[in-house]
Amino acid sequence: MKMSITKPAAKWFIRELNLEEGEAVRFFARYGGFGGVHKGFSLALDKANPHNIGAEVTEEGILFFVEDSDLWYFDQMDFHIKYSRKFDEIEYVIE
Repeated sequence: MKMSITKPAAKWFIRELNLEEGEAVRFFARYGGFGGVHKGFSLALDKANPHNIGAEVTEEGILFFVEDSDLWYFDQMDFHIKYSRKFDEIEYVIE
């Protein structure tokens, strides 16, 4: 699995989560919600320190990552994080 994030998306996370250089954002599967790769699960995030990184990307001094134990959610597809200027929100592309 490849993971990427655009610079505008990283800046959005920094602004919205009050992130400082050197901090990290974890993406993980959670039970519930909709719109995900697997029915009944959705993508969640939190500020967290990594333990066993499965995929990662660093942008604007922030580490964005998925733990190895959550790679199943992406079903061997790539994970791209983009920013929509039109809606001022994040878009996740899993393909």
